[in-house]
Amino acid sequence: MDEMAHVSRTRVDEHYLKSDVGMHARLFIDGTWVEATGDKHSDIYDPLSGQIIGRLVHASKADLAAAVAASRTGFGAWRRRSAFNRSKIIRAAADLLRERAPQIAALMTREQGKPLREAAMEVELSADLLDWFAEEGRRAYGRLIPSRAPGITQVALREPMGPVAAFIPPNFPVSQAIRKIGPALAAGCSIVMKLAEETPATTSALADIFHDAGVPPGVLNFVYGDLTEVSEYLIAHPVIRGVSFTGPIVTGKGIAALAGIHMKRCTMELGGHAPAIVFADAEIASAAKLLAFAKYRNSGQMCASPTRFLIQSDIYDLFKERFIAEVNRIRVGSGNRAETTMGPLVSAERLQTVQDLIADAVERGATVELGGQRIGERGHFLAPTVLSNVTSEMRIMNEDPFGPVALLSVFDTIDEVIEESNRLPCGLASYVFTRSDVTASKLSSELETGMISINHLGLGLPETPYGGIKDSGYGSEGGSEAIDNYLVTKFVSRAIE
Repeated sequence: MDEMAHVSRTRVDEHYLKSDVGMHARLFIDGTWVEATGDKHSDIYDPLSGQIIGRLVHASKADLAAAVAASRTGFGAWRRRSAFNRSKIIRAAADLLRERAPQIAALMTREQGKPLREAAMEVELSADLLDWFAEEGRRAYGRLIPSRAPGITQVALREPMGPVAAFIPPNFPVSQAIRKIGPALAAGCSIVMKLAEETPATTSALADIFHDAGVPPGVLNFVYGDLTEVSEYLIAHPVIRGVSFTGPIVTGKGIAALAGIHMKRCTMELGGHAPAIVFADAEIASAAKLLAFAKYRNSGQMCASPTRFLIQSDIYDLFKERFIAEVNRIRVGSGNRAETTMGPLVSAERLQTVQDLIADAVERGATVELGGQRIGERGHFLAPTVLSNVTSEMRIMNEDPFGPVALLSVFDTIDEVIEESNRLPCGLASYVFTRSDVTASKLSSELETGMISINHLGLGLPETPYGGIKDSGYGSEGGSEAIDNYLVTKFVSRAIE
């Protein structure tokens, strides 16, 4: 294992050094790196400077066909491995991920922009996710069903679904990939994954890790390309039996519709516009500190990020003062600097979208309490922003800004805040701060959301469910539920002669 680890670390370092210039045409298909043959490419930008640092060649249809063919062969071999053996290999991948964490975190900071400490935390969590999924795969039990007549056995078997097509965004390039790769491999499935074009070096390191851990050729395949073209090809292909997508709601609905046309099971982890509700009896200082961390983590580029801050009128001014004080402690800059606590947004497009939403809100009467402006002329930096006097007519109160913007508004009664929290069609996460058991119980029951965290930040651990309801999707990418997405049930009834 040590010798293989050294070889792969060298590959990671070399790829990192090459990432400054030129074309990148590496696809991971059938257990090896191959050259992409597509006639299109994506520019790779440095979020720190905004400059193009490379170009990524897209997969052609021939490349996609090769990936699907490899996944079919890989599935045939992988499903025959015992759950115990698959678990050992996935655990080995987790160990390698921890060992190579410094290099991978550095790549992530370079490509995605988040502070190095946050990148390291993401890699560590991803290794924990692999450990969890490895053990869940060993316990994907079927069941024996008592029969109505003697001499009959009835068994419900749980079997791997088959090759899966998966799609991930760039905001958490390692953990989002692992939340799909981990349960798929643990269940015995193979996977063809379209990675985010913004972070190719970061996710390329994952292919080397799984290869070195002993995953057979064809089980894991990585491609790049236009989302519409890749999804239309993969989802329609008869070999592909399942779909997993993480990304914006509008895009996800298109993917889900396509999966429905072709009768493919799918898991959708889509956007949110999470309410953060603070009642007058809450511990105000703690709520302000925790919510400031959660809001501006990864520059607000997190589906479950708290966004609509709903503050009870009695403590609105006090909370706003404490919250702004916490936000003022944020240090924006290069993710490689030790003092940096917030980096740039991942792209110029994301920066412009957030700026447009802020401008619309201000034009409609919102007050800029803090930030609101781009920082400097180079890179994708936006100052941590706090808006007050926001109303439901503003775009930013209806469209998740997916950026470092907190929206402060006031409520008086619990029924009023429940109505506002449930107003939008999305429902991924909610945050509540209160000392009242009665209030906490009522909100736990009546908030239309997939996840609720009360008086702390408790979402996203490997052992807990992670997913939304309504327009925020369906299925879970955490907890014991995650592996269910990749298993099908087969009922066998047998008469014993």
